[in-house]
Amino acid sequence: MSSRRVAWAALGVVYVLWGSTYLANRLIITDVPPLLSGGVRFAVGGGLLAVVVAVVAGPSALRMTRAQFGTTALSGVLLPAWGNGIVTLGQQHVSSGLAALLIAAVPLYIVVLRALTGDRPRPATVGGVAVGVVGLALLVLTGSSGSGGTVGSAWWGPWLILLAGLGWATGTFATTRLPVPPNPFALAAVQMLVGGAVLLAVSLGKGDRLDPAAVSPVAWWAWAYMMVVVSLGAFSAYAYALASLPVSTVATYAYVNPVIAVLLGVLVVGERFTALQLVGGAVVVCSVVLVIAAERVASRV
Repeated sequence: MSSRRVAWAALGVVYVLWGSTYLANRLIITDVPPLLSGGVRFAVGGGLLAVVVAVVAGPSALRMTRAQFGTTALSGVLLPAWGNGIVTLGQQHVSSGLAALLIAAVPLYIVVLRALTGDRPRPATVGGVAVGVVGLALLVLTGSSGSGGTVGSAWWGPWLILLAGLGWATGTFATTRLPVPPNPFALAAVQMLVGGAVLLAVSLGKGDRLDPAAVSPVAWWAWAYMMVVVSLGAFSAYAYALASLPVSTVATYAYVNPVIAVLLGVLVVGERFTALQLVGGAVVVCSVVLVIAAERVASRV
């Protein structure tokens, strides 16, 4: 199989596994403090992936220059800690499907970050972002209605998810502009270890504690799935795809994941959406398609 086919296969893994994380998070945080669940997930997943990298590619694959480690640590704070950590907090107040629809704004953030650092986006790209803003406005304004999260529907829940998306977009953008280690799996492993350490420090600092007897079997299985299958599979696949495919192509996960997340939320836990939320979500997904299509055209010119 050619390296390009492997990269596309990796992106397919990201599509499926990351689409399922929103439902898995919802099942976990009913019994486990959100930041603690994320911290343990990334610490375990990062450790397992580091062992796999050392065994398969040799311990030298984990070596990094100071600049490469700086980028890796920064993206570890922005991606797993800020991005995923804040998503789990937000999911206490919004449904898993709505969270995924809001995170679909990540490619729109990346366009803005590129513009702020000197890139001049095409008019079609700007138009796509403008459409996305309208869709996000609908989602935020109607975000406290519907099925909500695990502990209610606070008005600021959707805003937390948008803040998480900003962290994820910034971390993704940074790894395409700053020096990174040559082995993408080493990058993913250290990112998770750094992010897990940050989340655990914040969680334990705020007094979170785990009561194993209070954790349901479903939550345990979802947590194990996130620690092993998602952390080893999706996070490393994302790093590989990002290193092998254009960032605009990798960003297509942002309009596939929400569809999977919404379907799983409706089918498994009976989440419901208002008509305006569905319209807003459709507008956001369409805007992301427009932006990525415009960027593809620009890359060929």
